[in-house]
Amino acid sequence: MSDLPQRIWSDEDWERIQRGYGAQDMDEKWDVFTEGEVVFFHRSWTGYGVFAATFAPVGGGGWRIASAVAERDGERYGGTDDAYDCLMLELVITAIVLGEPAPELRSRLVELTRRKSRSADAPAVVIQHSALGLRSDSN
Repeated sequence: MSDLPQRIWSDEDWERIQRGYGAQDMDEKWDVFTEGEVVFFHRSWTGYGVFAATFAPVGGGGWRIASAVAERDGERYGGTDDAYDCLMLELVITAIVLGEPAPELRSRLVELTRRKSRSADAPAVVIQHSALGLRSDSN
């Protein structure tokens, strides 16, 4: 991916990210696990790997994504846009793994999805649930 999230996650966040996340029910869409400094993001229903992000320590503390790849097989994942994938990667970490509300990221997801689908009337809650498995009021 050419676009990467610019966020620097704290050392405490990195510890939580390393513990991963497993979907708890059929509505949740992501399983996240870590091997070393690489975090893998798989769709919970299919098991397909969608993203792999390599984290690196930042001088002075914290961690950032140094590189990432996204699945480009259209039968496994429909994403072809690096800006969308960058946002999804950060949103899955922030909202799902860390459980933060992430209203700004959620708003950007809705905006990008509406623009991409040329459908300005899709409800935000439907877009968020479709992409993340989250209601707009969850977490």
